[in-house]
Parts: sequence; structure tokens; C-alpha cells
Amino acid sequence: MALTHQTEQWHQARQALQAHWGYRDFRPPQDTVVQALLAHQDALIVLPTGFGKSLCFQIPAVIGEGLTLIISPLIALMQDQVQDLWKRRLPAACWHSNTDKALKQRIRTAILENRLRLLYLSPETLFSPPVWELIRDPQTRLAGLIVDEAHTLVHWGDSFRPDYRRLGCVRRSLNKDFPVAAFTATADPYTQWVLQQVLELRDPQIVRINPLRAHIRLTVKTVWSMAQRQHILLTFLRDHLPQSGLIYVRTRNDGETLAAWLQERGFATAAYHAGISPARRSELEQTWLQGSLPFLVCTNAFGMGINKPDCRWVIHYHPPLSPTDYIQEVGRAGRDGQPATALMLVCEPTGWLDPSDQQRQDFFRRQRQTVYSQALALLPRLPTEGNYTEIIRQAADPLDLKLALALLHQSHCLVWRDPFHFQITHRPKTLEPVLPPDLSRQIRDPLQVMHQLSYGRHCRWQTLLESFGYGSQPPCGTCDRCRP
Repeated sequence: MALTHQTEQWHQARQALQAHWGYRDFRPPQDTVVQALLAHQDALIVLPTGFGKSLCFQIPAVIGEGLTLIISPLIALMQDQVQDLWKRRLPAACWHSNTDKALKQRIRTAILENRLRLLYLSPETLFSPPVWELIRDPQTRLAGLIVDEAHTLVHWGDSFRPDYRRLGCVRRSLNKDFPVAAFTATADPYTQWVLQQVLELRDPQIVRINPLRAHIRLTVKTVWSMAQRQHILLTFLRDHLPQSGLIYVRTRNDGETLAAWLQERGFATAAYHAGISPARRSELEQTWLQGSLPFLVCTNAFGMGINKPDCRWVIHYHPPLSPTDYIQEVGRAGRDGQPATALMLVCEPTGWLDPSDQQRQDFFRRQRQTVYSQALALLPRLPTEGNYTEIIRQAADPLDLKLALALLHQSHCLVWRDPFHFQITHRPKTLEPVLPPDLSRQIRDPLQVMHQLSYGRHCRWQTLLESFGYGSQPPCGTCDRCRP
């Protein structure tokens, strides 16, 4: 009987694919992922851009019964996916800080009447009182929990999005049986392990495709001064405009300063970062997508889930701090599969003539050490069993306290009984993630990988793929180390 039911569901999934998306059949490994979710199996899915990750969880949701929650990091990403589903006349909605009261009420009614199939929201919104009470309502039928762009749980969950760390106790505290799945384009061995631990995945179906995109020509240039860095940037822009592209910097101040400098030299551009208003961010996204601005100067706040097929180049004016950031950001280029260029500028290796890259690394390292020190200082003052809402309400700086709790959870000395109650299991003198021995041997320091990528003599794509745990790879044939 179970096999017959799965066969019927698979037939329905293929029918939905043809009726709503116009494709004749699923491509491998989409079929494996869809079948796992239809069988109510947990999953960890690592598929590069262009493999149709969203389809894999949208189709099981729309042909099934009940509500699937999609945890998404950015409002723009939620809105893009929901608008696409609306065009296909599929029952989806997003709930975020800018959603008006009337629409929230309509969403609530649709959920309680079992008419909505996909609800996009952030972890912060999920744990807000009105949404959490709605999810807990006995009338709400939950069909699944999907964490989209799941690498953000690892890379943002211990920095400025600590609510990601509470997602693992959702299924347990609701006492309902539904699959949990994580989807991302990039996940090294450590990220995969953290996702399985934090989300409490149960014997997950794991699907991994390496993120090689050899049509993106990776190039690194060493600069010996700020003047040379500026000169290379200007030369590149003059050679490649009016093609569409992006310039990545590491901080908000870097973005504002560089955008103003380029504007003074006649370039039409603007700075994009998390410090500008949501309305301004949306305006800049649309302006770039429509081609009115050929390029933006942005931090890593820009790009996730934004699809501009004809983006032909990406410049890293400053090198990223991790290979995950690098692959995510170069992945904005060449989404149509046509040749694209990714240029990264790095200081000369000694740092004597231009220490700016090293200074940025030291700045972010000091920030991290400060957060760890604050968490460790807080630990003796926390009760063995605590009420999250009450402690946050009384905190002088709620964000610092949330980050401290996230780091304590990362270090396995705090567990979440439910999203609003925690328990301290022990009080160590230092905070370090506790890793299995076999995983410890696989993990490489992100800064060491970036150093090897910047100054090593091997194929750039080989270096990246090996750091993501894909073993020895053949040369890509297109990066500056492979090209004659």
C-alpha cells in the first residue's frame, strides 16, 4: 500500500512539474530529492546554482496536504519566489516585517482553513508570538520545514542572525511529525555537520553536487599599493562596460567610499549593504536587474537568490574571508552558462607595502574574539534553566545576549528545550565547537584556504573544490593558473 501511495505521489509531482513549470520531467538529482521529501524523509541538499533547488521543495509542498514552512534569510528572496509561485497560480505567501496587517490576517485564515501550501518567513518571524502561536494551533497542519540558503545558519547564526540556532527544536517542541530539509549551493564538511546537528536531521538523504562552474574564469591579481588597486579596477571597468557586473567589498564603509570615488570619475553606480533601508535595497536591486545601473558596489548582503543571467563579471576589490563567501559571490556571474570573469585583487603576500587586507582580517578576527569573550563572561550569570523571552527583555543589549546564547549552543554547553526555554548543561572555561575526530581532520581554516587560493600555483577551482571536501579534481582549464 505504501509503495502504491508513493507511486501516485510521484505521478502527481511529475504532473505538477509539467502543468505549472512546463518541464517534461525532473533532472537528476532533482528526482532523488523530490522522492525523499515525498517519502517524508529528512534531507541535506547541496546543489549549485542552476540545478533547480527551489522546485525540489515547492512541488512536494503544492501537491501535498498541509503547510510547508520555508525559512529564508532575505525579504527580497522570499518575495521573488512567492511572486513566481503566484504567477503559476499556486497557494504561497510570505510573512515578514513589512507585511501589512490585512494581509497577515488573510494568511492566517488561509492557514487555519488549510488552503495555503507554502509560507516563506525568516527565523526571527517564525519565533515572533503571533506566528509561533499560529503554527502551534491544533488546526494548523504542518507538512514540512525547509531551510533555504541553509549555509546562512552556519555563517550568520553565530554572528548577526542568532535565531537560526533555535530552528532545531521546532519539530521536537511542536510534537508533530514532518520532514526537515536544508538546501544550499555551498557547504563544506563543517557546514554539513553543523546543519545536521543544529536542525536535528534524522538519517537524512544527502545529495551533493560539486559547485564547479568552469565557465567562470577565476583570476587573481596581486597589488602592491592602493593606487595600483584603483588603477586595475578602472582599467577593468573601462574594458568591460557596459556589461553588467558587481564589485564586492567587505564593509559598509568600504562600499560607500568606493562608490563615491567611482561616481566622481563618472561611473553610474551605488553602494549596497545591510545598513541602507529595505526600500533603498529593493530599488537598487531592480535598477541593477533592469540594467539602469551596470554595476553595484556591494557587501555580501547582496546577491543571494538574485538571478540576473547576463551578469558577465564579478570583482572582489577586497578578498573575502572564506571560500564559501567567495563561491557564493562569484556565482552571481555567468548564470546563463555563458563565459564570465571573476577578478580578485589581493595585497602582496608580505603585507609590508599594502597591509589593508591583513588589517581587515584582523578587524573581523578581533570582533569574533570579543563576541566569544562576552559569551564566556555571561555564562556564570545564566540560570541552569532559563526563559529566553524574559532574559532578552531584561538585557541591556539584546543582540549581544542572543549572540552569546548562540555561541554557547555552538559549543554544546547550552541546549534548547523549545524555542523559548534553554538549559545549561555545563560551564566550560573556554568556548570551542566540539567536533568528531574524523571531521576535525577534514576541516581547513578558511583564511588558509583563501591564502592558498590567492597565492598558490595550482588551479583555482581545484583549490576551492578540495576545500569543500570533493577530493582531487582535474584542472578547470579556464582559470588564470590553467590558461596559457
